[in-house]
Amino acid sequence: MPNVSIKNLSFSYDNEQMILKDIDIQIGEGGFICILGQSGCGKSTLLRLLAGLESPTTGEILLGDRPINGAGLDRGVVFQDYGLFPWLSAGENIILALQQRFPRCKKKELKGIVLDRFREVGLDESAYKKFPKELSGGMKQRCAIAQALSLDPPILLMDEPFGALDAVTRARLQNLILELWSKHEPRKTVFFVTHDVDEAMLLANRILVLGQSPSNVIYECSFSKDNRPTRDTQFDNPEFLKLRNAMIQHINKDVAALIL
Repeated sequence: MPNVSIKNLSFSYDNEQMILKDIDIQIGEGGFICILGQSGCGKSTLLRLLAGLESPTTGEILLGDRPINGAGLDRGVVFQDYGLFPWLSAGENIILALQQRFPRCKKKELKGIVLDRFREVGLDESAYKKFPKELSGGMKQRCAIAQALSLDPPILLMDEPFGALDAVTRARLQNLILELWSKHEPRKTVFFVTHDVDEAMLLANRILVLGQSPSNVIYECSFSKDNRPTRDTQFDNPEFLKLRNAMIQHINKDVAALIL
């Protein structure tokens, strides 16, 4: 499982205003990295660069010693809008992706993989034949997660995947993704984009806060395996509350500086 190195990365669309500028980050394998910041700061752009859907204006991103040059099966992506084709059933959506990953496998074998992933994310077998319009938002997002996991990539990229869900469904899926990340060995490296400080603290073992565009990392923190916030402690533990306030203050100061 490769380390991720982001070296002197800058990005702009059509050489117009710079979105990201001079970003240098080293990510060890198996980390859960939350990319945190206000809307418009370049979080999703950074994720698209990691996915190979955009190319850096300057600098590079390396997986191990190999530069990212386009999309690849070593990176699974979960978008906020689920990324499911409406004319295919939930199962067929995942089969389509699996046929790229395992071109020699028969459809019956691939269906077995899909059903295994459905069980893993808490979906009933009946969801296999349902079309996206027949699924709730939470079920669609579980399908999207199952699709990404079915490819078994070492790196999982998640772009505000729970942002459009109600609070209860969101909490359940947060718990699900933490459980899946924790139990897989070797652990996948997860990049999770969010604008929610509390969500970042609950999920991540490392948080990178991006400032306003042209964006760079203005603050970062990490948690040890034995000292991570949980739903029971993140609002009661003085250390976690101090850290939460520090991140909010950095974001607010950055926004205020841009306005002034």
